[in-house]
Amino acid sequence: MSQKGFIQVLGAAGTVTGSKYLISANGKKFLVDCGLFQGLKELRLLNWNPLPVDATTIDFILLTHGHLDHVGYLPRLVQAGFKGKIHGTAPTIEIATIVLNDTGKIQEEEAAQANRFNYSKHAPAMPLYDLKDVARTLPLLSEIKTDEWIDFGDGIKVCYHTNGHIIGSAFIEIHIGEKKLVFSGDIGQSPDILLSPPNRPKEADILFVESTYGDRLHPKENVPDRLKEIILQTVSKGGTLIIPSFAVERTQTLMYLIWQLKKSGTLPDIPLIMDSPMGSHVLGTFQKFNDWLKLPVGDFEEMTKIFHVVSEFKETQAFIGNHAPKIVIAGSGMITGGRVLNYLQEYIGKPETTLLMVGYQAEGTRGRQLQDGLTEVKIYGKYYTVKARIEMIKGLSAHADQNGLLQWLSEVKNKPERVMITHGEKRVADVFRVKLKDVYGWEGTVPKLNDIIEW
Repeated sequence: MSQKGFIQVLGAAGTVTGSKYLISANGKKFLVDCGLFQGLKELRLLNWNPLPVDATTIDFILLTHGHLDHVGYLPRLVQAGFKGKIHGTAPTIEIATIVLNDTGKIQEEEAAQANRFNYSKHAPAMPLYDLKDVARTLPLLSEIKTDEWIDFGDGIKVCYHTNGHIIGSAFIEIHIGEKKLVFSGDIGQSPDILLSPPNRPKEADILFVESTYGDRLHPKENVPDRLKEIILQTVSKGGTLIIPSFAVERTQTLMYLIWQLKKSGTLPDIPLIMDSPMGSHVLGTFQKFNDWLKLPVGDFEEMTKIFHVVSEFKETQAFIGNHAPKIVIAGSGMITGGRVLNYLQEYIGKPETTLLMVGYQAEGTRGRQLQDGLTEVKIYGKYYTVKARIEMIKGLSAHADQNGLLQWLSEVKNKPERVMITHGEKRVADVFRVKLKDVYGWEGTVPKLNDIIEW
């Protein structure tokens, strides 16, 4: 007989960020993911709230992958007294280490800057967590292998399967007695430039599936040709191309595509700059775990050589001060922080500049606002008129589109008892709920924050 238990949805409910799911069964409590909310202020404020569970009673955490919206709340949980193990694949542990260190540093710096220039209503402004909190978190990270069942005791078994989103990314099967739970994590596109196709689940009694792009299909655009067109148009105007990019996977994919264009002789001889401290560290992770990639080691090394990988902020300042044409890939992907803000302060008001969006832009972020036609952007307390050309390439998403999500579910042999549609904006998740019923006859639910699913 299956033991009774429940799952409480602590994030990614009607929104794309903040993934956290609390499972309680057989006397154990554990989380699947522990991410930060991003985007709208009302969501970001949730990061300051304690979870509706005593952190000291949580036994362990399972991470699907290392993105901030899946790991970024970990130091807050440790602040609250969590002392258990945090499990993830080897690349996920490295990515999470990089992401948390970077985020802790940014939190400290932004609080200090807000206090220095007095643009926060809080006196003093405080970081959500700092590098000391991160240092207390990192020793808890513990490697887990894919495609191997691991017994956590009390009738709880776990197996990780790669799902193609970023290096180290996986979906998680959890067996609690006879009950089969599946958490999709973020599902990657297929085919992908760098990663193998996602594995697919075969059975699920309770299924949690992401829906980031559950209402649409990715355009069938020729990404290299479109990228080349944007680069040449910008250079012909004497402008700079600025690409805000996620440090994990997207930055490396862009570097690969630009390297391919460079090898073909179709790009002018202009500086190629990768300006992201986190992205620089991730390059090392890609080299270390090259067996997770389709890209040969030699190609990866050649690709890296053609870029100036910035290490010091004084280099950033030098590149900003040189208005000659160049290509800059800089974090962060949604323009919420990072080096890209320094470039935009100088270049967003120049009509010869192109700002190229290449990934999902959450509600309430500068990236979404600029994508939607914002004419004035606020950076570090000051407003800047937007005169740069805003372009988008949608074919580079690390998330499956509606068809990709449906295909990922196509090998599930049984009809799940419960299907929870998460990690999507409310309207998008509801569109996917309807599509799921039309295609498979499954009754899906879009949960609300703190909803509890019992079995």
